[in-house]
Amino acid sequence: MKVKFRCLPELEPFLLPPVPAAQGLPQWLKDMPPKAASDVLGGVEVRTLKHCAPLLDAMQTGVLFLLPCDVEVRGGEFVWQWELPRSARSRQTRSPIGVHVPEQASGMPGKADTDFVVKFNNFWTIETEPGVSMLFTHPLNRPDLPFHSFAGIVDTDAYSSGFVHFPAQWMDRSFEGVLPRGTPVAQGIPFRREQVQLDCAAMSETDVEFHSREQDLLQADPGHYRKARRASRS
Repeated sequence: MKVKFRCLPELEPFLLPPVPAAQGLPQWLKDMPPKAASDVLGGVEVRTLKHCAPLLDAMQTGVLFLLPCDVEVRGGEFVWQWELPRSARSRQTRSPIGVHVPEQASGMPGKADTDFVVKFNNFWTIETEPGVSMLFTHPLNRPDLPFHSFAGIVDTDAYSSGFVHFPAQWMDRSFEGVLPRGTPVAQGIPFRREQVQLDCAAMSETDVEFHSREQDLLQADPGHYRKARRASRS
């Protein structure tokens, strides 16, 4: 599936393009040991999230949109030094971050009535193939980030000449420091628009036997899921 990203020519030298999500795995995941001793189980070693293929697949699906410059957070203020040129041909903002006024998120759980909602500005248009939309959400499985981007879906096959920005709730009010250039602020996952047909029923006896064998294999072989996945995709 092909996705096109375009920016204003005069801004290209200053921007970071979206990257495949597989290139943006966080350092904490890379540093995580594959096994760890469990205090609850009396020191028995257990496999960590590093072995969880579904979790890793989610984190590596689609693309990541990146913060285009360093942003310092101090005393509740956002400060940056970014000499983005003004475009004479577009009303594009030159700020990496904007805000939504508090009233636009009135009643949101966990948010004070005086809290602004930050908005990470995006400088790339997005075009997908006909029938393909894009889900934008918080970078998956990234609780280390002090914000949480809201999820939304845009029909990027029809709306391909505008900019999609990423509102986010600031979660860690105690955070002071620098969000470095390249911090992922949203994850985009393209998908084909299709009506979901549900089929719910009890397993047949054949299905039960297959299910039981698969469960035994998953317990006996930590790599069985990956092997089965590769076989189904070949």
